[in-house]
Amino acid sequence: QVELVESGGGSVQAGGSLKLSCKATSGTSTSACIGWFRQAPGKEREGIAAFFIRGKIAHYRDAAKGRFTISQDNAKNTVDLQMNSLEPEDTAMYYCAAALLGCTDGIRAAEYRYWGQGTQVTVSS
Repeated sequence: QVELVESGGGSVQAGGSLKLSCKATSGTSTSACIGWFRQAPGKEREGIAAFFIRGKIAHYRDAAKGRFTISQDNAKNTVDLQMNSLEPEDTAMYYCAAALLGCTDGIRAAEYRYWGQGTQVTVSS
């Protein structure tokens, strides 16, 4: 069982930045991939980016390239999502997820078994 805890959400004005962190309270395997997703009210959950632990490779949804950066912080044992130039359309609940045996592109929710409770991001215009 893996428990994931997200942090770093909040309210910002358009153009601002936020950094979300995902921490696993128990160990994840070196084969794991960690993904960040978001879900806005009335919309489906969509993948943003994934980090493949073994190869330290990041993969992004096309729409996320350029403004979002996923990375691993070894000191804090977190996988972080840096979000820049935020827009009101980025307002959503943001979730991290873990797939212990790896994943393919990592931005499909069906690949993940473990999910955090989410952290709210609100961007005002």
